[in-house]
Amino acid sequence: MDPRTVFCPNADCLARGQRGAGNIVSHSRKRRRYKCTRCGQTFSERAGTLFAGLHSEPARVVRVVTLLAYGCPIQAIVQAYGLDERTVADWRDRAGRQCEAVQQAVV
Repeated sequence: MDPRTVFCPNADCLARGQRGAGNIVSHSRKRRRYKCTRCGQTFSERAGTLFAGLHSEPARVVRVVTLLAYGCPIQAIVQAYGLDERTVADWRDRAGRQCEAVQQAVV
């Protein structure tokens, strides 16, 4: 965990989006959380990503989303990885929302 590589995700924080500004400190190494010293908000290492709130390994989620992007049917992924159909659909939807958010921020 390196606080210099993350920024505060709080939309109301004056330091939002500023990496390496010295306002982020480690809040919990075990739970991998940070704290902004400007606004006082704590947040997860995965905040603002596709993986926020997920307990699955990121590599597994990326593999499943990649298969979906290449047109692999949900039912095939369910059988191959032993996942629930709703889980795969949720990961697909999360990835779509994340892609839309990145597109809006960049374009």
